[in-house]
Amino acid sequence: MMATLDTLELGRVAEQKACDFLQSQGLKLVTRNFRCDLGEIDLIMREGEDLIFIEVRSRGNQEDYGTALESVSPAKQKKVIRSAVFYLLGENLFNKIHCRFDIVSVSLKDYACEWVRNAFSTNRY
Repeated sequence: MMATLDTLELGRVAEQKACDFLQSQGLKLVTRNFRCDLGEIDLIMREGEDLIFIEVRSRGNQEDYGTALESVSPAKQKKVIRSAVFYLLGENLFNKIHCRFDIVSVSLKDYACEWVRNAFSTNRY
């Protein structure tokens, strides 16, 4: 099923709110919406020397759909990890930089952000 324009726009707004929030926390934007045949990464940012791969989730009503952490399935985690490896290889950074995988949940009610550091790892794959 194709997402409606409204849904796509809400996603773009949520990603921008998450990016703004993370930058206010000291992270530096490297790139957004990195795409490859293996998947997509919403935001890639730096925190000090670390490279952070970030999945952004927008939530209208958490009681109905669960938390952001719950919404990132093992299959989605695997896609993000594979895309991150592709990115690292392309940038000649594989095994040369510390990385982690975070999730940012953005409330569509008030654009409040909840940041989950180290939300998932490569250990289970």
